[in-house]
Amino acid sequence: MHASRTITKWQLRTRSLELGTRTLVMAVVNVTPDSFSDGGLFFDRDAAVARCIECLEEGADILDLGAESTRPGSRAGGEDAAVSAEEEQARLLPVVQGIFQERPHAVISVDTYKAATAKAALDAGAEIVNDVSGFTWDAEMPQICANAGAGVVLMHTRGHPEEWQGQERLGPDAVLTVVRGGLAASLATARRAGVPAEAIVLDPGYGFGKRHRENYALLARQAELLALGRPLLAGVSRKSFLGHSLAELHGGEAAPVEARETASIAALTAAILHGASIVRVHAVRAAVEAARIADAVLAAG
Repeated sequence: MHASRTITKWQLRTRSLELGTRTLVMAVVNVTPDSFSDGGLFFDRDAAVARCIECLEEGADILDLGAESTRPGSRAGGEDAAVSAEEEQARLLPVVQGIFQERPHAVISVDTYKAATAKAALDAGAEIVNDVSGFTWDAEMPQICANAGAGVVLMHTRGHPEEWQGQERLGPDAVLTVVRGGLAASLATARRAGVPAEAIVLDPGYGFGKRHRENYALLARQAELLALGRPLLAGVSRKSFLGHSLAELHGGEAAPVEARETASIAALTAAILHGASIVRVHAVRAAVEAARIADAVLAAG
């Protein structure tokens, strides 16, 4: 029997959230022109703010705002990142301010690996830094988060997006070993910087340097990552590995992003049943409903 999620507090910058009693839903809003899933839809400030309010009304617990795409093949995390910290902040901060004008108590997470952007967003009222690099792409990030007392999501990524296509394939045991080792290293980096354990949530990083079947091997054994001692966040929504699994139903081609919603709900449910306390999603209402059912199964067990 795998370990199961436990009830614990996630300490954020000004408050704490209870994890483990019910699954929390983190809504993705991409303030970018080129995201893989909804690129350009919410690039306009007012459109992004309106989408965030809609997510809250549909039941989102946390808003996760990103202003640089980390889709496969992008230059994110490299020396010549496609989006500078200045541009990233120019996209993000007006949206953060707009949300707080409408919903002063909203819990905002900022999806960035750049310390300067994290600091600016935290200063503007964000509670959480969601770092897809797990504190590996910007050496100043751990200290920024520690100084602000921010809640932190440390995600596992294997290399940079532009390198993913050429990476060596991993067997089912190897993928778990690689992810567990990477997350343990990120945790150690965070602790050395003075980020308290109770501020940290871990994300296996589905799709980030993992090929199609590797994601399923990881999902099937996700609960083993709870041995690292921190709650888990799973971001499986609309990921390409789901599209590949639906290819037979789409004339042999991977299902396009807009045809991955049912698959996203199936994967989200599996993630909750395998120990995730938070799910990161695009379609909020459906996720909230699916999480209620998965939580009822866990409670009955």
